Amino acid sequence: MKNSLFLAAAVGTAMLMGCSKQAPEAAATTESQAPAGNQAAEAASLQIQGEYMRGIVAEISSDAYEGRGPGSAGDVKARTYLTARMQDLGLEPGAADGGWEQPFDLVGINASQPAEWVFSGHGETKTIKQWDQFIAGSGVQNERAEFSDAELVFVGYGIQAPEYDWDDYKGVDLQGKVLLMMNNDPDWDPDLFGGETRLWYGRWDYKYLSAARQGAAGVIIIHTSPSAGYPFQVVQTSWTGVQFELPAGDEPRSQVNAWVTEDTAKELVAMAGMDLDELREQAFNRDFKPVPLGITTSLAMDVEIERVQSANVLGLIPGSDPELNDEVVIYTAHHDHLGIGTPNDDGDVIYNGALDNATGVAQILAIAKAIKALPEAPRRATLFALVGAEEQGLLGSEYYAANPTFAPGKIAANLNYDGGNIWGHTHDVTYVGLGKSSIDQIVTMIADEQGRVVKPDQFSDKGYFYRSDQFSFAKIGVPAMYLDSGTDFVDRPPEWGRQQQEHFTEVNYHQPTDEYDPSWNFEGMVDDALLGYWTGLAIANADDMPTWNSGDEFEAARLEALRTAE
Repeated sequence: MKNSLFLAAAVGTAMLMGCSKQAPEAAATTESQAPAGNQAAEAASLQIQGEYMRGIVAEISSDAYEGRGPGSAGDVKARTYLTARMQDLGLEPGAADGGWEQPFDLVGINASQPAEWVFSGHGETKTIKQWDQFIAGSGVQNERAEFSDAELVFVGYGIQAPEYDWDDYKGVDLQGKVLLMMNNDPDWDPDLFGGETRLWYGRWDYKYLSAARQGAAGVIIIHTSPSAGYPFQVVQTSWTGVQFELPAGDEPRSQVNAWVTEDTAKELVAMAGMDLDELREQAFNRDFKPVPLGITTSLAMDVEIERVQSANVLGLIPGSDPELNDEVVIYTAHHDHLGIGTPNDDGDVIYNGALDNATGVAQILAIAKAIKALPEAPRRATLFALVGAEEQGLLGSEYYAANPTFAPGKIAANLNYDGGNIWGHTHDVTYVGLGKSSIDQIVTMIADEQGRVVKPDQFSDKGYFYRSDQFSFAKIGVPAMYLDSGTDFVDRPPEWGRQQQEHFTEVNYHQPTDEYDPSWNFEGMVDDALLGYWTGLAIANADDMPTWNSGDEFEAARLEALRTAE
C-alpha cells in the first residue's frame, strides 16, 4: 500500500472529504467534484445514525435478555433478534451451511468452591476465605477437580518467551506443584515485552496454559488492580458460577485455576519466612529461578458439568468483483455477556452488558446498514460476525478462527468493536493495534479527515489487543484492529474522558450496573462507526490486502496463511 495513493485508489480522496468536520460550503464543493461512486458512498454513510444504534442497545441490554449468558434463553433471544436485524438490512446468511448461525458447543463448568482453603508449612497453618481472599475454578472438564498435599512454588511471572531470552521455569520439575505467580509481564523496559504495553504473556489465559505445560496441579495468580487492569470485584463476579469453555482436546490442563488478593499472597509467602516484595524483585531478572515455599495445600471441588450450545451470528454482503469476491473484510463484535449471576448490593442479578457489548453490536449493525445501502457492493465480500462467548475467553471468535467461512489467507482484515463511546464527540480515537499493520495508514488518513487524532491503546497496560476478539483473528494471521473510544472529549476538561472510562472500569465493568441509560450520548459512537465504515470500505476496494508490519509477532502466521490459500 502506498499511503494516499492507495487510499485514493481504494475509495477516492473526495469520498473521504465527505466525512470530515469541514465547513458546509467546503463540503458542498468537494461533493460536487466527487465521482458518482464516492457521492454514493457518502450518501450511504448517512445510514449510520445514533438513534438506530440506541434502539439496538436498549433492546438487547434490557432485563428481558437476562444478560445474554452463553447457552441461556437470553442468548437464544439475542441471536434471534440479531438475525432479524440482519434480515431487515438485506444481508445474506453467512454461515457455511447457508444459515445465519455458526453454532458451537460449550462445556459449562460450575465448581463448588470451598468456603475455606488451608495452607500448611513451617509449623503454621493459614486458612483463607473464598470470595474475600480467593476465587478458584476448575481447570478440567471433569466432575471433580482436586489435588492433595501439593507444594506451593513461587514462579515469578510464569513466562517462557524465547524471543526475549526469558524463562521463569529454568527446567525445574514442577509436576504436581501449585504455582504462585504474578500477573502481567515485565514492564520496565520498552525493549522487553513491549514495556508498559501488556502482551499475551501478561494475560491470565496464557499463565494458566503456561503452568499446565509444566504439569502443575494448580495455579494461583496474584491479583492487583494495576496488574490485572481491573479490581478484584471483577474476578469475583467473572470467575464464579458457570464458566464456559470449548470442548477439551488433548491440551495440558491443571486441576485448579485460582486468584488470590495481594494481601493474601503476602501472608502465604510470610509463612515461609519470606517477603513477597523481595520475591517479586528477584523475579524482575532473567536469571530468576522458581522458589519452593515449603508450604503444602490440598483442594477438592465437586464440579457440575453441562453441555450447551451458542452460536456466532453471521451476515454477508458478497463482493462485486469476480476476481476478489473470494476475499473478505470481517467486522466483529461479541453479542454475549455474563447472564444471571451473583447479586450486587441492590439485589440485582442480571449482568446486562449494555456498554460491554451491546454498543459494539449496534455499531457493527449500523456499519452493515451503510454498506448495504451502497448502489454497488464493495469489491471484496464483507462479513458481519456477531460472535458469542467472548466473555468466557474469546470462544466464539476462536471457534470461527478454527472453522472460518473464508480461508485465513483470504481474510483481508478484521475490524473489531468491543464497547462504544457513550459520552460524546472526541478529538481523538483509540486504535488498539496501532503500529502493527498497514491498516494504520488508512485509519490515520480517515480520522484526519474527521478532524481527529489517532492514538494507540491509551490503557496499554491492560493488554486490550489480547483480550478481545481481534486476537483470535490475529493468531491465524489476519491483520486486525480494535477501534475504541478516545479520551479527549470536545468541550470537556483534558482528563474528563479518562476519568469516565476509569470510573466505568472500577464501578460498572462486569457488574449488574452496566445498564443502558437514556442519557447516553451516541454522537461519539457515530463518529467511531463512520471511521470503521470508511476503513473497511477502503480495504474491501483496494487492489491488495493489508499486511502486518515487518517483524510483527503475527507476520509468520500471515505468510503461512497466504501460502496455503494460493
